[in-house]
Amino acid sequence: MKKFIPVFICIIFNVVFVGNLSAQEDSVRFDNGDLIVGEIKSMNKGILTLKTGYSDVDFKIEWDKVKWIHTQTSFLISISKSDNIYWGRLMSSSDSIVDIVVRSGMLLESSIDDIVDLDPIEDKFKDRWSASVDIGFDQAKAKNLTSISTRIGVGYKADRWSSDISMNSLYSRQDESDEIKRLENTLNYRYVFTRGSYGIATVSTLSNTEQKLDIRFNSQVGFGQYLLRNNHSYFGLQLGLNRNLENYSNETEDRNSWEGFVGAELNMFDTGDLSMNTQLLTYPGITEKGRWRSDLKLDVKYDFFKDFYIKLGFSLNYDNQPAVGATETDYVIQTGFGWEL
Repeated sequence: MKKFIPVFICIIFNVVFVGNLSAQEDSVRFDNGDLIVGEIKSMNKGILTLKTGYSDVDFKIEWDKVKWIHTQTSFLISISKSDNIYWGRLMSSSDSIVDIVVRSGMLLESSIDDIVDLDPIEDKFKDRWSASVDIGFDQAKAKNLTSISTRIGVGYKADRWSSDISMNSLYSRQDESDEIKRLENTLNYRYVFTRGSYGIATVSTLSNTEQKLDIRFNSQVGFGQYLLRNNHSYFGLQLGLNRNLENYSNETEDRNSWEGFVGAELNMFDTGDLSMNTQLLTYPGITEKGRWRSDLKLDVKYDFFKDFYIKLGFSLNYDNQPAVGATETDYVIQTGFGWEL
């Protein structure tokens, strides 16, 4: 029995120590010649996250600075010029050119710039989550003005699908004026197919005093197509069907209708410390002939210190057949200070 003890100790040593070392054998060289060895956690939206044994903080590196890469970690790899998602390791054959070693042993050559996403297969459940919170507040003596806005977002990303939930609220009051309230909640689900297409399922609610909406409940399904997708931005078009239920705060009769929707989305996420996301959706009435609605959203974010940011947001809702006594257009401009996890 005693002769097995040294063997057992060796096995434990290899599993604990050698295993940990082998998990940190990914190598990255940059355009300035610097080389870092560690464990690549992920790469998306143009940012490579790399963990090293000599730092408690993960490195965040711009992907376009990478000229050479060699990984022991296997990834789900998305390429801008390919319809497929590959599973394998990366081995640079020369500067800016990389071979993807898939499970069958086959080598697929690609430019480093064409790789748009790296998701490690072994990554933990908690690493797939993201969250952000930002708050804006205004106070003025004139007419006792008080205004507060809050935006909260939580997202989860799997290998082929992603989901996110967001809440956007605005409350404002001042003397000799009605209170202004606006609350918007959205739950999105997206599944990526081949050839740059994806499926969409969205549930959203909107309460809006300006347009006399107690609540608007939308549930929509559709498809989208990426026309542009690289390490700096993506642009896509969307088309689908929407179920619209509306309850109003005045004498306007409640509505229950079917609509189509057509939209466009632009996300620019690798422009230095600035990023921008905008989406325009237009809803032509199907059961309500002649009715048109539009929703426009624009967010500009500036990362100024670690995970803290300043955000400017603009939302616009248009309805050519609004409730009695309501305006056709409502918009809100929000500025806030936030934190991103």
